[in-house]
Amino acid sequence: MRLYVGCAMWTHPDWQEKPIPPAERLRAYSSWCNAVEGNTTFYAVPQRRTVQSWARQTDPDFRFVMKLPRTITHDRRLTGVDADMSAFLDAIEPLGRRLHSLWIQLPGSFTNLTALADLLDAIPSHHRCAVEVRHPAFFENERAITQLEAVLTAAGAEWIPFDTTVLFSAPPGSAAEYEACSKKPNNPRRTRALTEFPIVRYHGRDDVATTVAGWQPWIDTTVAWLREGRSPTVFIHTPDNAASRTLARRFHAEVAARLPALEPLPTPEPTDPMTLF
Repeated sequence: MRLYVGCAMWTHPDWQEKPIPPAERLRAYSSWCNAVEGNTTFYAVPQRRTVQSWARQTDPDFRFVMKLPRTITHDRRLTGVDADMSAFLDAIEPLGRRLHSLWIQLPGSFTNLTALADLLDAIPSHHRCAVEVRHPAFFENERAITQLEAVLTAAGAEWIPFDTTVLFSAPPGSAAEYEACSKKPNNPRRTRALTEFPIVRYHGRDDVATTVAGWQPWIDTTVAWLREGRSPTVFIHTPDNAASRTLARRFHAEVAARLPALEPLPTPEPTDPMTLF
């Protein structure tokens, strides 16, 4: 029984209690969490030697959910992207089994399900895919929801919910919350899994108690998924993400309290500065 948890990044200024070389930060992060969102690939395709370094720093059981480049999803909107997809898949090939899923995050104006179906059909079948949509129709229009689910189910792909209901539950109370609200989508919560490997992105607030209270429905859903034999992945976000690494472990612990057979997370590496005494 395996639950993957993680954050939107593997390095953060508030996580550097002692100096860690850039080439070792992913290794340090992987002692806290067993998965990570690969957001950087949205902006640029990494070089293979960089991806090889990511593989060297992580155990084979660590998992990456890698976002397709924006040239594919946002600039070309999934059409005429064969060369771009080939280059991207070649670049991330060194991850091997660590590649949990390809993350297809679509713009808020995107509704072209034919283009999505064509892309999913063209991706080699050994790659698992998960799609994040943001257009309101996919949350409000039953026909659009049914059509999208049919496309995803036919391809064996998952629907990634980005749950921002807690973030938008009250006016922002800080600059970080204001910035998050200005950039994140505000759509209803969705808890239905389509595959054996559901992926959830949950966004809380600055206040830890509010964040933890807000994820309780996901604790119930995650426990149910695990009991059904699914292997979920949950990513925890906060406005500044300073506490997200600790919160991800707390989420895992709350699930484990209800499912004692759940495989434990690794033991975090010591992060206190070294002293002589």
